[in-house]
Amino acid sequence: MKKLFIISLVLFLSISMQAQKFAYIDTEYILAKIPEYQEAQKQLDALSKQWQTQAEKRYKAIDKMYKDFQAEEILLTESMKNKRQEDIIKREEEAREFQKSKFGVDGELFKKRKELIKPIQERIYKAVQETANVGKYSVIFDKSSAATMVYSNPKYDKSDDILKRMGIKPGGNSK
Repeated sequence: MKKLFIISLVLFLSISMQAQKFAYIDTEYILAKIPEYQEAQKQLDALSKQWQTQAEKRYKAIDKMYKDFQAEEILLTESMKNKRQEDIIKREEEAREFQKSKFGVDGELFKKRKELIKPIQERIYKAVQETANVGKYSVIFDKSSAATMVYSNPKYDKSDDILKRMGIKPGGNSK
């Protein structure tokens, strides 16, 4: 009786495994084909460059203050030295705070990226869901993410289907 149960269980599992369909997409390829994403990246790059330039100016000014302090240190009284050192430390803290406010985890760049990219990600996800439902796929992997795909048969790549569902013509350079 146990053997019959085990054989039935193995047979059931093998049949249910065969019924599952898998596919994969390449989000890097998909994103490269979306004009809104390219525009968002340009905006983010421009903001990043602007803020980086501002941060560099702040650090150059701090460096100049420090060099001036070193050159004049022997001529300064103890209280003047302390005041200058406090000014330099204060400016360094302000510069770090500026960088954090622009580039930190909850900084302006992160918020702007979320604002610009999230709607695109939602469109992709909706198209993936539709493709999975229409194609009756149990799982759709992302080839470009951290999950390692040692081999992938191109016939299971649904990236172009996702682009079509988003109203974007895949064409152009291939993957």
